[in-house]
This record gives sequence, structure tokens and C-alpha cells, in this order.
Amino acid sequence: MVVTTHASPVSKPDGKQAVRKLRAKRLGGLAFLVAVLVACCLASIAVGAKPIPIGNVWDALFFPTGTEDDIVVRSLRIPRTWLGVMAGAALGLAGALIQGHTRNPLADPGLLGVNAGAAFLVVIGIYVFNVTSLFGYVWFAFVGALAAAVAVFVLGSTGRGGPSPVTLALAGAAVTALLQAFTSAVILIDVQTLDAYRFWAVGSLAGRDLAIAEQVMWFLYVGAGIGLASAPALNALALGDDVAKSLGHSVKRTRIIGIIAITLLAGGATAACGPIAFVGLVVPHVVRVFTGPDFRWLLPTSALAGSVLLLVADIIGRVVVRPGELQVGVVLALVGGPFFVWLVRRRKMVQV
Repeated sequence: MVVTTHASPVSKPDGKQAVRKLRAKRLGGLAFLVAVLVACCLASIAVGAKPIPIGNVWDALFFPTGTEDDIVVRSLRIPRTWLGVMAGAALGLAGALIQGHTRNPLADPGLLGVNAGAAFLVVIGIYVFNVTSLFGYVWFAFVGALAAAVAVFVLGSTGRGGPSPVTLALAGAAVTALLQAFTSAVILIDVQTLDAYRFWAVGSLAGRDLAIAEQVMWFLYVGAGIGLASAPALNALALGDDVAKSLGHSVKRTRIIGIIAITLLAGGATAACGPIAFVGLVVPHVVRVFTGPDFRWLLPTSALAGSVLLLVADIIGRVVVRPGELQVGVVLALVGGPFFVWLVRRRKMVQV
């Protein structure tokens, strides 16, 4: 007697269910970051050398009566928090953009020479034009960042192939090294320039008032709009230049638009706060855990996470050495470096 057996059908994964789970994961991560950002904003307004109860913060925000707490909240901490949100979002978004355009997981906005260009022109402003205020540093820093990015793009575009991730990275390294050498030469010549430059170069939100934030906010808004709009083109570039061309995207135009957005974002944030490392490097890797490689989700989530990270670092700096203050650039360097090493060793980094 022959017994026939029927193989059980192999269960196939439900594609629609997988898509729904991924979307729920992304929405959950986005909602979590929004909630954390709101909490960080409240903590940034309440925490400092003078602690302010949450009730007083609420009264200062919505029912001010001119008390000392109202003055501190409205004239000092709100502008500082607002600038922290904008600068953190700009650096996080710029980091995701530069990693997408160069397909380099270790790229950050400084790869285009933005930080080096800003630093060099700030030094020139101090040494040649006797600029001594943050209000004056902003414009020198922004023009320097813009000029350095343009120089990197021009150098990286030479040749038949036009700009590519490799040529842009090499041009950025060369321009950065050259500008850093010029900056070092100037500050070694004049000690007063060195003293003034160190105050800006440490990276900080302290001492930045509403006027500083208003100077750079439109550059950041325009850069964010351009960067977010380029998400579909970045998704195509991630598949390779040839595939992007076959899908109807101009690779050269996409990279030009991307460099404009990165320069506006990173240049504006650096001009206002000084060079702040680590944010643009690590934030995209952290959020890829739940967004995946889709830039339509990665870019806005990186902006939110950048704001959260910068505000948390600023709050830590106000608390650990109270009544003094540790600058946000120092906090990020002390905490961010070891955290990034742990992240690389603990988890296989998501490919760009």
C-alpha cells in the first residue's frame, strides 16, 4: 500500500503586515522623540544656576507679571532653548544628508570644510577687523562656512565624472587641512586673537540671546526645507548613481542641492553656537534603528533627535558643575565619543 504524504505549505511572510509593523515602529519612534523634545524644552527652561519650579515656568510662559523668574525665563532661557532646538535639528539633519550624499557612514557636516571655513573667517574677523562680539562672529562664520563648502564642491567637481562621494571627501579633507593650518598660523601670531577665538571655538549655547537666533534662523529654515524635499532623490542615490539616473534623477543637480542644504544648516548652526561635534555623526545611526534607510523618515527623525541630544547635553552642562557651567561642546566630546564607540561595538551599524 502506497501512502502519499502532502507537504505542508510553506508559510510566506505577510508583506502588508510587515509594512504595517514598520510604519507603526517609525511612528512610535517619531512620537517618542517629540515627547522627549517637549520634556527637554521644559527642563532647559527650568534648570540652571537658578532653579525655577515648573509652576513658575508655566506662569512665566503664559501669565508673566515681571517677576525675576519671568525675566530669566523669557529673556534668557527661552532664546537659549529655541537656539538649541534649531541648532541641534540643523546638525542632525545635515549629518543625515552628508552621509546620504557621500554614502559614508562616518561622514559629518565637517567633511565639507564647514567648521574649518567658519573658524578661519572668525579668526580673520578678530585679528583684522577687531570683532569682539558674538553678534559679529555670526556673519564671519557663516560666510567662511559657505566659502569653504563652495571650494570643496568646485575641487570635487573637477574631471569628467563631476562630483562624486570620493572626490568630495578628498576635496573636503584637503580644504579642511589647509584652513586649519591658516587658522593655527593666525592665532599663534596674536595671543589676544587666540583668547577670543577659544571662547567661540568651544561650542556653546551660553550667552546667545534672541538676536543671535534671529540672525541664523532663516538660513536654517531654508536649509531644512531644501534638505527634507530632497529625500526621494536621496533614496534613489542610495541605489547607485546609474540607478538614480535611470529613475529620472539628475545626480549632479541632487548633489548641488544637497550641498546647499548642508551648508545652510551646518553653517548657520556653527556660526551661532561655534563648532559642535558628534551630533551630525551619531544621530543618523541611532535613528536608523527604527526608521531604516528610508530618507523620508530618516531626515525629519534625525532633526528631532539632534535637538534632543543638544538640549540634553546643555542641561547636563548646567548641572554637573553648578553654579558654574560646562559648555555643550565639551559635554558632547566627553559623553559622545565613548557612546559612539559603544554603539559601534554593541550593534552592527546600519548600512547607509
